[in-house]
Amino acid sequence: MRSRGRSERVTLADVARMAGVSLATASKVLNGRSDVGPRTRELVLEAMAEIGYMPTAARHEQTRGRTLVTVLDIVESRYAGTVLQGILVAATAAQAELLLRLPSDGAAATSPTAARAWMEREKASGVVGIIALAVAVPGSLLLAAEELMVPIVSIDPIDTSESDLVSIGSTNWAGGRSATEHVIKLGHRRIGWIGGPLGSAPSLERFHGYQAALSSAGIAPDGALIRHEAFSVEAGHRHGRDLLALDERPTAIVAGNDEIAVGVLAAAKDFGISVPGELSVTGFDDTPQTEWTTPRLTSVRQPLVGMGRMAVETVLGMADGVQPASRHLQLATTLSVRDSTGPVPRS
Repeated sequence: MRSRGRSERVTLADVARMAGVSLATASKVLNGRSDVGPRTRELVLEAMAEIGYMPTAARHEQTRGRTLVTVLDIVESRYAGTVLQGILVAATAAQAELLLRLPSDGAAATSPTAARAWMEREKASGVVGIIALAVAVPGSLLLAAEELMVPIVSIDPIDTSESDLVSIGSTNWAGGRSATEHVIKLGHRRIGWIGGPLGSAPSLERFHGYQAALSSAGIAPDGALIRHEAFSVEAGHRHGRDLLALDERPTAIVAGNDEIAVGVLAAAKDFGISVPGELSVTGFDDTPQTEWTTPRLTSVRQPLVGMGRMAVETVLGMADGVQPASRHLQLATTLSVRDSTGPVPRS
């Protein structure tokens, strides 16, 4: 959809048309009404995110009694932006203010006294809940939050060792497996992996899914085809070049996220390797950029907007004394097959 100027402000009617629902239903979702099915709610929220719908000024003037803080350090990524859109829309629907914070890298991250002081300042300013987006939550902050009764919900937590932390993610293991099984079914046997840091729980889960798919197909993992570093285009490009320079290069590369996959596509272009004719590439997240790459990227879809929405609903429920049914909530992933994957090239 082409961008709109000020005279072409996106309206709720535009959202309703894109989601395939009535204007009344879209309004119910915006206002946080409970008489809307979960799938319909998801469609409306995704449409709001896709076309950049923002509530009117009149809505912003409504009285808000609660404030939420989202802590993150990857604002520039498509992943973070898409999750944030879900958080923003859901917070607006709940008439809650939303503040953004960078993760603490000072004493508050290690000192119980400093952590409590930070949490006390947030609570005094009206904050009723904190959402940690793909950042570590130090034990000192978690303890201070518990003592002051300020709930924390983590989206795609970096570290899952804190068993008391309520987390929201997707079925990362299943997603990694489905992407790998997809290229195996296309005949590929030399399948590379380029993932995020090993300290990242989501990246590790996706890698284990990759390993499980290879094992089920009777393919022995080849350490020479496996790389772990960062969820970035730069890391994907660098490691992609390394793998494609091998004497026995892979015919497929499974990437830990879409940005890594974009870097791999750039590496293939550097070497004059056609995708998918000579190399198949898959991503993970299914961010909007998958439709902009050449070729369009096959990717595992995470319901990123839904994860943001669920985080808001969960943390506000906890603030009201309602504990989630599970401390570790997972939303299903699906594989979106596009143009970057194809049959194994003939020898």
